Amino acid sequence: MSEKKTLRTLIVGASGGIGLALAERCAQDGEVLTLSRTDDGLDITDESSIERGVGRVDGDFDRIFLATGILSVEPAGPERRLEECKPESLAYLMAVNAIGPLMVLKHLKTKLVRDTTARIGVLSARVGSIGDNRIGGWYGYRASKAALNQYLRCAAIELSRSHKSLTLVALHPGTVETPFTAAYQGRHKTVLPREAAANLVRVLDRLATEDTGGFFDQHGEPIDW
Repeated sequence: MSEKKTLRTLIVGASGGIGLALAERCAQDGEVLTLSRTDDGLDITDESSIERGVGRVDGDFDRIFLATGILSVEPAGPERRLEECKPESLAYLMAVNAIGPLMVLKHLKTKLVRDTTARIGVLSARVGSIGDNRIGGWYGYRASKAALNQYLRCAAIELSRSHKSLTLVALHPGTVETPFTAAYQGRHKTVLPREAAANLVRVLDRLATEDTGGFFDQHGEPIDW
């Protein structure tokens, strides 16, 4: 019987609820490297901070998870009505949830080995699906996650030309029991961070190169764009 391959995983955003759980889960499979604001001073809205952080880690990863993001800026939570939308808050959500992860991918590109199989899972959200939006509201969060999905689709197409064994996807973790979702847990079925992490790892590990550029939920089912 052949031995199980030891995997090398990078978690960006490893100090958050899901990120920390992902780091703990992936440690069962081998080496885990982490980047976070808490431990490394990583500022997802500052490209120079991202460049420094990514520059400190060695390349050649089997897995990469990007687990950064915020739900809202205002204490009141996501905007439910047009009257609640503020330009500065919408712009900040876009910077954190969409532009930041794209800049991480920009600087990670030099760390990706062209002829090695690797998978990258970026945490998005089902509410970022335009096709699945039936109740409106949550303007900034929805729009920033929709923008993230488009960025990932573009990046996946580009990288597929040079890194033919790479799979890059958007992943929806479900509603996870963290401070991030504390005010909304009574409205949706929730899962513990360790369960969400196990689901995400299982889904990402099962995806193939032909799935690159896709959007999948925590059960591996495709989500409408």
